[in-house]
Amino acid sequence: MSLLSRSRFFVAALCAVMLIILVAGCSGDNGNEPEASNSANHTSQDEGGEVAYPLNVDATLTYWAEYGSTMSSMNEVPFFQEWQKRTGVPLKFISPPAGQSKDALNILLASGDLPDMIEYNWFDFPGGPEKAIADGYILRLNDIIDKYAPHYKKYLEEHPEIDKMLKTDNGSYYTFPFLRGDPLLQVYQGPIVRADWLKELNLPVPETIDDWHTMLTAFKEKKGATSPLSYIFNSEFLTNGAFVGAFGTTRGWFQEDGVVKFGPLQPGYKDFLNTFHNWYEEGLLDKNIANIDGKALDANITTGATGATVHNSGSGIGKWTPLLEEKDGNAELIAAPYPVLNKGDIPMFGQKDPQYSTNGNVAITSKSENAVLAARLLDWGYSDEGHMYFNFGQEGVSYEMKDGSPVYTDLLLNNPDKLSPSQAMSLYIRANYAGPFVQDKRYIKQYLVLPQQQNALDVWTKTDVDQYKIPPLTPTPEEASELAQIMNDVNTLVDEMTLKIILGNEPIDAYDDYVEKMKTLKVDRAIEIQQAALDRYNSR
Repeated sequence: MSLLSRSRFFVAALCAVMLIILVAGCSGDNGNEPEASNSANHTSQDEGGEVAYPLNVDATLTYWAEYGSTMSSMNEVPFFQEWQKRTGVPLKFISPPAGQSKDALNILLASGDLPDMIEYNWFDFPGGPEKAIADGYILRLNDIIDKYAPHYKKYLEEHPEIDKMLKTDNGSYYTFPFLRGDPLLQVYQGPIVRADWLKELNLPVPETIDDWHTMLTAFKEKKGATSPLSYIFNSEFLTNGAFVGAFGTTRGWFQEDGVVKFGPLQPGYKDFLNTFHNWYEEGLLDKNIANIDGKALDANITTGATGATVHNSGSGIGKWTPLLEEKDGNAELIAAPYPVLNKGDIPMFGQKDPQYSTNGNVAITSKSENAVLAARLLDWGYSDEGHMYFNFGQEGVSYEMKDGSPVYTDLLLNNPDKLSPSQAMSLYIRANYAGPFVQDKRYIKQYLVLPQQQNALDVWTKTDVDQYKIPPLTPTPEEASELAQIMNDVNTLVDEMTLKIILGNEPIDAYDDYVEKMKTLKVDRAIEIQQAALDRYNSR
């Protein structure tokens, strides 16, 4: 072949290759929802519908997640080892340092070197999950779920009220979520009091704000409590409605008959501040309330400096009860209802997580060459076998079947290596923290071993919070960015106002000036954004 002929042949071949690439590119969808052909392993998992596990594959998927346990690496944790065996999908785990997931994720995304899957709260991503899709970090999962996640798809079809929570206003699914399968799993926090002190002082379990004032005064004067009421005084506890809810408001957002409201702007918030300032002046509220952390609260409770708090059933009642009983066999902690103003009223607010918890959700990244295989792996968690495994682990190891129900073994509840139940559970199951599965209420009934803990759930669930709670909203990326900028300044101001007035550094009348400052910071615009997002959510 002559040089000219070879040149013509090369040009023709090159044009053919470019045409093939062009056609292939036009037939795709910008990488947002890859077809099975993008998977590196064209095995049975590439076909739509159900498959048999374990899968027969040779690819290893990468999985990024923050994880804290007694093990140094997720690769060493029995749960994750067995998960790979049962699904047939080899995994390489990548974990950021504990408590640094947000910064670590930002670095990871900036690098462009993304794993196949990322477990994260995508509501914390600037602009929200729709922005993460638009920026090309994670996949829009609609087609993938429809074709390759039959168990998850079936759950969504059977639970339309949850399906509504799991997509953006544009209808985009973006993660394989952690879901709470029963109302008992949604409540874990509330007021806690020393029942033995109540009996000794002949006092009833407090219901109203006046009851609480009477009880705390007695704890101070007759039990020598130097910090009668002490708790971790942060926005989470205030937003959940402890005490502030008695005045018809809360620290954060809520809605009433479809109208969005910001709690600190409501008149009741001023009444709350006035009440807590008076309690602080009377020595009923911890003098160090601004700086109380977990260790300080532990010390207050176990030394008898504090007789009432707001905390969790597990890490509160469950943790402190044995420590108190070592010193005093009569010591007892019980739940008290969320306070109200008038006896017989039902509390407006209380801690109650939505069925869809935005933590522990797994997205498939846009850089994954094994998106279908990742979907098959994650879908297993919503199957019957996956449900049992995520909640109870391995039969004969972490649980046994008794009278038709899974019962945790002593490996979890009375660990031979002296691990607490929560620590042991974190090695063999995921029911006690999160993940891509539906949590089972049979877990919580065993985790809360004390009758006082179990009773606490009944006490704390008796609120009207469902009427006022705002569902998980997904503002547009532009709205989310604007909302974040506004609320960063507003929340800083609210925290400043709350502490200064309670501690007496500013008079109660300063509240009105702070409301005006919030308005100059465009809090009204933030309300407009939240209202628009709620209206769209209600129209889904």
